[in-house]
Amino acid sequence: MRLAAEVAPDAPSANVAAHLERMAKEWPHRRAVVVPEGRDAAGRRAYAHLTFAQLEALSSTYAHGLERQGIGRGVRTVLMVTPGLDFVALVFALFKVGAVTVLVDPGIGRKALLTCLAESEPEAFIGVTKAQAARAIYRGRFPKVRALVTVGPRLFWGGATLEDLRGDDTPYPACVPAPDEQAAILFTSGGTGIPKGAIYTHGMFAAQVDAIRAAYDIRPGEIDLPTFPLFALFDPALGMTAVLPDMDFRSPAAADPKLLVEAIVDQGATSMFGSPALVDRLSRHCEREGLKLPTLRRVLSAGAPVRLDILRRMQGLLVGDAEVHTPFGATESLPVATIGAREVLSRTHLLTEEGKGLCVGRAAPGIAVRLIRVTDDPIEEWSDALLVPPGEPGEICVSGPVVSPAYYGRPRETALAKIREGGRVVHRMGDIGALDSEGRLWMLGRKVDRVVTADGVLYTVPCEALFDQHPKARRTALVGVGERGRQRPVLVVEKEDAASQGDEALCAELLALAAKNPLTRWVQTALVYSGALPVDIRHNAKIDRRALAAWATGRV
Repeated sequence: MRLAAEVAPDAPSANVAAHLERMAKEWPHRRAVVVPEGRDAAGRRAYAHLTFAQLEALSSTYAHGLERQGIGRGVRTVLMVTPGLDFVALVFALFKVGAVTVLVDPGIGRKALLTCLAESEPEAFIGVTKAQAARAIYRGRFPKVRALVTVGPRLFWGGATLEDLRGDDTPYPACVPAPDEQAAILFTSGGTGIPKGAIYTHGMFAAQVDAIRAAYDIRPGEIDLPTFPLFALFDPALGMTAVLPDMDFRSPAAADPKLLVEAIVDQGATSMFGSPALVDRLSRHCEREGLKLPTLRRVLSAGAPVRLDILRRMQGLLVGDAEVHTPFGATESLPVATIGAREVLSRTHLLTEEGKGLCVGRAAPGIAVRLIRVTDDPIEEWSDALLVPPGEPGEICVSGPVVSPAYYGRPRETALAKIREGGRVVHRMGDIGALDSEGRLWMLGRKVDRVVTADGVLYTVPCEALFDQHPKARRTALVGVGERGRQRPVLVVEKEDAASQGDEALCAELLALAAKNPLTRWVQTALVYSGALPVDIRHNAKIDRRALAAWATGRV
């Protein structure tokens, strides 16, 4: 079965940095990036900012400096700089010179971080002092690095400093790349292993700007609070002011909600992006304090399924026509589909609670969504024979100008995730889904997380939705123990209140629920997990079911 969005534009060829040049001409004095910077004697937050004209000028200055250091077109360049004014300016400078920017979330852990950085085979390294020190210690893993730029104190490793990039204030026109020319390597969150480097082309970035603008009616002059650094890069290209909050971007679930509210109120934010864990924390705080967020027109939450209670709570903080949206996508293709809270709360959540899955909405502009039969094997060439019959679940496959063509240096993973279809690439999302008669996509769970028993297949999202309705269960996770094909389904439970009813009584109640529903009748084992369920590092929201399966194996 297939679903195609009505709009399917060709991928634009413009360098994303050209958007900044245009914004600087049209709105030179509007703020482009705002960052918190200390407090005054009365405790009021102070902010620093760059206007569009200032950001354009600074990025040009840095572009000239990068070129002097030998960092130019096609040079793979690691960027490990704390999100802020210089971070944004450096990214646009790298776009201007045509370098291939390598971005890795530092929160993924040292071992995975080093693996990702080495795998990208960088030829240049721009980083804060701590990152440069780590690179120097493990320099044997970076044999191709020839250019260094240190943001902060430079110690024993040589190279340039950020100040060395300054000096030439003349405009630097962005290079004009081909649409399929590499612009960046962005590493995925690693939900199914060591993160993979998705190749981003200039055409992809430009198409994403257009798709995000069209999907959410974003207009120049809006003010955004992006709590994920990548989204801060889209804002200037969209003509939005990016307000970077006072938080550790490596751990969004630990963000101080008071500081988030402060930034929203101080700057009059009209838009916000946050992981479900961050939105959960923010909405609980506002509800507890009796706060509303009247300036916000939209809230985007993605990175993992957004629980109904989080969605309802966050929507309750907004006023008028403002709405929470839950984009569906991945590093390799963003956005794929989207849905608003009003449709979820009024219609689709009832079906979710019945076990239909999680509705992630309709295809984003320019995206074609198709479902194929579930297999763990690579598929080299596309054929319509792969499609599942209408109404049946299948692996979600997407194509369009925002789809990454490959993983860098990972031919095996590329073969497993990409299908050639003429001159384009179809990306296998690794998610199982279903399409309804209204053209909406329903998520059933990760393919790798499906539980394959001797009696049939269980998908995580529909099953967990039934158990999550229990008032004493904060979250649940369905995992498979044993060899696939003969797995034993085990329900792992995180309690809403650790001091509430006994574990045995709660498990008995959940198993009684399981026995009454055809979807879950094979679930005959439940375990209570001590503390919070393990989650992914990037968004702090996606449950690590592999870790839970290993934990459960020793207990059943």
